[in-house]
Amino acid sequence: MSCGRYPAKAVVGELVPISAVSYREGHHSLGVNVVWQGPHGEAEPFTRLVPGEPGLDQWHGVIKPDRVGRWTFTVEAFDDPYLTWRNAVTKKIGAGQGLEDLANDLAEGADVLDLASKIVPQAEEERVRAAAAALRDEDRSLFSRVSPALDLEELLWQHPVRQLVTTTRSYVIWVDRQRALYSSWYEFFPRSEGAEIGPDATPIKHGTFKTASERIPAVAAMGFDVLYLPPIHPIGKINRKGRNNTLVARPGIDVGSPWAIGSDEGGHDAINPLLGTLEDFRDFIGVAHANGLEIAMDLALQAAPDHPWVKTHPEWFTTRADGTIAYAENPPKKYQDIYPINFDNDPKGLREEVLRIVLHWVENGVKIFRVDNPHTKTLNFWQWLISKIKAVDPDVLFLAEAFTRPAMMGGLGKIGFTQSYTYFTWRTTAWEMREYMGQLKASLDYMRPNFWPNTPDILHESLQHGGPPMFKIRTVLASMLSPSWGMYAGLELFEHVNRPGAEEYIDNEKFELKPRDWAGAERTGRTLAPYITKLNAIRRENPALQWLRNLEFHEIDNPSLLCWSKRDPETGNTVLVICSFDSANVQWGNTTLDMPTLGLDWHERFTVTDQISGATYEWGQHNAVRIDPYVEPAHVFVVHPRR
Repeated sequence: MSCGRYPAKAVVGELVPISAVSYREGHHSLGVNVVWQGPHGEAEPFTRLVPGEPGLDQWHGVIKPDRVGRWTFTVEAFDDPYLTWRNAVTKKIGAGQGLEDLANDLAEGADVLDLASKIVPQAEEERVRAAAAALRDEDRSLFSRVSPALDLEELLWQHPVRQLVTTTRSYVIWVDRQRALYSSWYEFFPRSEGAEIGPDATPIKHGTFKTASERIPAVAAMGFDVLYLPPIHPIGKINRKGRNNTLVARPGIDVGSPWAIGSDEGGHDAINPLLGTLEDFRDFIGVAHANGLEIAMDLALQAAPDHPWVKTHPEWFTTRADGTIAYAENPPKKYQDIYPINFDNDPKGLREEVLRIVLHWVENGVKIFRVDNPHTKTLNFWQWLISKIKAVDPDVLFLAEAFTRPAMMGGLGKIGFTQSYTYFTWRTTAWEMREYMGQLKASLDYMRPNFWPNTPDILHESLQHGGPPMFKIRTVLASMLSPSWGMYAGLELFEHVNRPGAEEYIDNEKFELKPRDWAGAERTGRTLAPYITKLNAIRRENPALQWLRNLEFHEIDNPSLLCWSKRDPETGNTVLVICSFDSANVQWGNTTLDMPTLGLDWHERFTVTDQISGATYEWGQHNAVRIDPYVEPAHVFVVHPRR
């Protein structure tokens, strides 16, 4: 990646493709192999590459790392005298040449096998020596002399005689645990769980870690494995924002934005006392773990005006011409309750402080960080910080919340971020989504996507106006296209009312407590939770959906429909999805499936079982599909070959 400047990415158990262009002069056979080493320099099994399309000199293979850490590999090209000999002899015999014509070939082949006998496993040595002896035995027929040597093709492919070896430089692959690629995230505000509010959203009771822990089993029951919390630190009191981002907060009433971090109660290493204590937080993490969930913590490097840093380290901020500290702005938006960090004034001091803070939370059980706006900080800082954290605990993961330019998003991935938010929310047609998925698949070696239909900041107009069918559509797309996806609480309740003129929720939870009637929604059936549960179960039960390199699109003659498949090469598990982008109308389409990508021959018939409805169909390459968004806006098929 970037000519080897940055490590490529993989996860434990992933089939990592290795490709090279390798060629040589003349007609001698060429061999290409990968030499790879584990995190502690241990040698891994010999992996030989196979040639690709004729005439392109491209070689391909896969490696499968099985441990977390820093792996390295080189590619070697070599002269393969056995393969050269074998190709020549089979051609000459095929042309009718006899013993007299092949005398030199037989002798040269025996010499090659003498070399091979010193390379192959001990159990195979005698077989190779016997084949060499047969080549030299003039009392045998041509067939009996040559056959034992020709039968060594597979053995000497795996254990070749290598001459004139040339090698590339060493390249690095950082291998994460599997959750780095495959994960299901759920976001909620702990302060809203168990909270009570009165008229005009006046807080009566503030949620705590203890009350929020009561919501964890329901989140786990929906099939999520990561629970993401907005910042849990003390919230600034100076310039605190009121409901709906108003400039003036009601004293003692409005709870403020969790992203306005820090007050006289502490900073980034402290906990908002209204939520509880550090021990309460540890207990909360324990409940999550007991339910199969990891906690993802928000890392937002910014400060409220009354953060302790403002007094102890004013040089960490930007001072304007009038002597005041600059608050955050994203014109025309203003964030008077937040001071951005200036990394130019004291980079060493800031680095050491942030490292201390992150390690503090790692020591308290946090292994995943969702990083707020990382693109507004220097890349060399993140590269330094992530490498330092990984050196202490290689299992720690970082999600970049960077809705920014593609090059910057890619750069954050290259320097170490584990996953990234994406433009998924704004890809609202089948054509746009197909094109975008092609871009993401091509960049998977350095940037792993995490798809979110909604966030506290983002309520796309498709959800504002598309009704429950659109909620299903966006959830299917997020969970079936990407190995990692996430959602913000309220999606399952079809929350869809935006602040006028803005792509965000009215009465935004960023600025107020928002208790939800989960039990009432379950009683009335007005909840998407069972559907989300089904989708997450499908993801768990089908390993094909846990990867991205295997994504393939198929042709369908309706631009409102998208058809794609994923196939797991090791298990053969194959999932075929057809999803509508139209939440209001019935759509028909005719498929033209790329059968080999499904593991099938072009003429084969097969059975598909819809994992949502349970219906079964007999299919082939060409099939007619009808999708009614008010019944089900998507088919999620498991493919069963007839064999």
